[in-house]
Amino acid sequence: MIRKSEHRDSIVFESRWAVRPLDMLQAINELNPDVVHFSGHGLQDGDLVLENADGTAKPVTKEAIAQTIMTSSDKIHLLFFNACFSFEQAQAVTEYVDAAIGMTTAIGDTAAVTFAAQFYSSLGFGYPVQKAYEQAKGALMLVSPTEQDTPELYLKDGIDASSLYIVRPNTE
Repeated sequence: MIRKSEHRDSIVFESRWAVRPLDMLQAINELNPDVVHFSGHGLQDGDLVLENADGTAKPVTKEAIAQTIMTSSDKIHLLFFNACFSFEQAQAVTEYVDAAIGMTTAIGDTAAVTFAAQFYSSLGFGYPVQKAYEQAKGALMLVSPTEQDTPELYLKDGIDASSLYIVRPNTE
């Protein structure tokens, strides 16, 4: 969907697969991103599931994620936790970043992909985070209306999502 957006050349996507806990910090240090997107599994207690070196599941607490974000990049404006039960992670990191998206409950794969695809497409059209979030919820309502209330946008105190732009294309 980003490729279809007006300002697609303003967005660079870097992926890391089967991320282990220390890989996250390494990737943030290497890339110094504006947005961090976690797509994976979340547990009902709010932990995210990463992978140990031996391939087994490694639950990671919201405190560990918040500490990692706090000590990494000052450039990160948005964290997107596209994982079940990730709302506590999103709430916790907004102490350090402008905005975060988390899931209030379990979310199906189709709904998660639909929401994320439309959110990033909207950002790619130069819309602020609030409008991108609202458009993504609209797309979710079209595809999976029973999951429309699952994604939630959280903001750092004092941040207005309607004035928060991730993509600011050069308009000269």
